[in-house]
Amino acid sequence: MFRGIYAGTSAMLVQEKMLDVVGNNLANVDTSGFRARIAVNKSFPEELMDRIERSMDPVVKEGFAPGGRIPIGVLSLANVLHETAMRTTMGALERTGAPLDLAIEGEGFFVVQDGAGNTFYTRSGHFQRNEQGQVVTHEGMLLLGDGGPIEIGEGTQVLVGEDGQVFVDGEAVGTVRVVRFQTPSRLRNVGKSLLAETQESGAPEDVEAPKLAVGFLERSNVNVVEEMTKMIEANRAYEAAAKTVTIQDELSSRLSNSFGRPS
Repeated sequence: MFRGIYAGTSAMLVQEKMLDVVGNNLANVDTSGFRARIAVNKSFPEELMDRIERSMDPVVKEGFAPGGRIPIGVLSLANVLHETAMRTTMGALERTGAPLDLAIEGEGFFVVQDGAGNTFYTRSGHFQRNEQGQVVTHEGMLLLGDGGPIEIGEGTQVLVGEDGQVFVDGEAVGTVRVVRFQTPSRLRNVGKSLLAETQESGAPEDVEAPKLAVGFLERSNVNVVEEMTKMIEANRAYEAAAKTVTIQDELSSRLSNSFGRPS
């Protein structure tokens, strides 16, 4: 009797998560190097439903102990949010003219490291020099090169070549490390343009001949029109699912009133 309510509620949850994904994409439309996320829904021909038995009755009923899960039945054609995947298309390049602004042309990610030694990956090449003479992101994370953090000291002239090699006052001090992944769409987003490795993405592999655009930043690859369309569609689908739940609730109430009366 309540499977219609469960189906409608499942659809509402899917659209709610869809709105969260779209909202996050739109919030980062001006974040350099941000890669939009895509919500992936999965449909099951049959999805087993169960409920949690909250009764404190010590008597075991039908072989299920209190606090366990009791099957309700099979819900056909249920929809659930399976995962979110990263859109890997490249964003547009914006010229800034800053010597430490870098953009990767083609595949690949910069490698950065926080104060605790954790490694992350990003397409945002908005770098600067910190007080210790190291190249860092605007959040203070170290940019890693082929030999560790890139040190430019107090040099007056800093140049980065298209191949990632860094020169300070005419002397080479390192090469910007660029890596790629076998399945980059499976990288996990950990905040704005920062990404983390996952088992599904595979381990990072160094790009032997990266091509960098110096004095440019890669804009986010969020398509505002597309995301607004998705938001409208998700809102309408949510309203339709909510209406379905309301109708199912009314029908269940009528059924209970009609057949639940004592004879």
